[in-house]
Amino acid sequence: MIESLLSRAKREAQEAEVYEATLEETTAAFETNRLKHLQTRSSHLLALRVVKDGHTGHALTMGGKGDLAARALEASRFGPPTHFHFPQSIASSSLPVYDPDGERMGLEAMVGVGEEVIGRLLNHTPGLQCNARVVRGSLHIRLLNSLGGEASYRKSYSGVEVEGVLVRGTDMLFVGDSWSSCHPIKDISALAGEVIRQLEWARQLAPCPRGPLPVILSPRGVLSAFSQPLNLAFNGRVVLQGASPLAQMRGERAFSPAFDLWDDATLPFQPHSRPWDDEGVPSRRVPLVEKGVVAGFLYDLQTAGQAGAESTGSATRSLGAPPSPSPSSLIIGEGTRTMEEMTKDLREGLLVEQLLGAEQGNVLGGDFSGNVLLGYKIEGGEVVGRVKDTMVSGNMYSCLKEGVEVGRGARWVDGALYTPPILLPSLSVSTRG
Repeated sequence: MIESLLSRAKREAQEAEVYEATLEETTAAFETNRLKHLQTRSSHLLALRVVKDGHTGHALTMGGKGDLAARALEASRFGPPTHFHFPQSIASSSLPVYDPDGERMGLEAMVGVGEEVIGRLLNHTPGLQCNARVVRGSLHIRLLNSLGGEASYRKSYSGVEVEGVLVRGTDMLFVGDSWSSCHPIKDISALAGEVIRQLEWARQLAPCPRGPLPVILSPRGVLSAFSQPLNLAFNGRVVLQGASPLAQMRGERAFSPAFDLWDDATLPFQPHSRPWDDEGVPSRRVPLVEKGVVAGFLYDLQTAGQAGAESTGSATRSLGAPPSPSPSSLIIGEGTRTMEEMTKDLREGLLVEQLLGAEQGNVLGGDFSGNVLLGYKIEGGEVVGRVKDTMVSGNMYSCLKEGVEVGRGARWVDGALYTPPILLPSLSVSTRG
């Protein structure tokens, strides 16, 4: 089918590309501690890009209906000027991202995983109300272009996430975590242990002081505060628009020498890894910050052509849109001290596990400001209880300059960010009441 579509497009376009994605996914969903439903879904995406008379046109379908070639060619009349050529070949890769055991994991086993993680949490805190999802799926990608590029790969993925709410009068405690892999997830000990640790630290309430305070961001806290600003700062399209504060700072120091950041889509069996990006450019490790110095940005073919650079293999497709640059797996380099060791040195401070609404500020400028959905007061080098009605605010670029300490004990959060805890020497903290 895609061969005939490509042939049809080539009759009128100078270049053409067909992208096909087939998804199979099964979910076991739990609500208020009980199985709610089992669901299996399938989807098939077919997308066509053409280059005609120096302009790019794009069209797609989810059901295989309609004349994609006619739509893409019509769109090229109003499309942006083209600054690239499709790859003439797509190198084969042995990157392992598919585990057949994932597809063989039956519904009974998936339900058992959900029941086990909820059961462990209820054994620790009987009044907890848990929602959970256990997911397994597979994705088959095929790419074909008019210059001879052709390749395909298959990826498996599994995920377990759990959220718990504990209501005590007017007080509501929110806990939770998630794990993902290309392998089937059968052992939930680490996931349950992480949520139980949150429950233990939140047993007591503690007043949080106002004013500038040292703040430790746990790995999940780093995700809440910095994920969106980092994604935008190194996006080649945002850089070309001049909207990134780092746009003119390549080769210059913008962060603390303790801060290193890179993107890597070549890690075995990571859910966001892939042998090549959504345009057929081979995946690779892309340095972004080296010892505080801006080392590079993420480009797809179009933005690389506009910037006079090479694609970094960072093209990602979203539903209804052509490819655009996006990180796969962002990784923050580790320091020397664990979160517990950093805590012991603080006379008074705050440990943030999760922020709510942090992305509502000037994200392009690096600002974040959010309510502390889950956080703890540090006093005398120990976590003494959970804080309520507390907000923190700051700027990523200011926070990650001199004085910041990047810790040890990195972990994957949300499947796409590998980060250790980070100690910020001073952050604005406010409380209500």
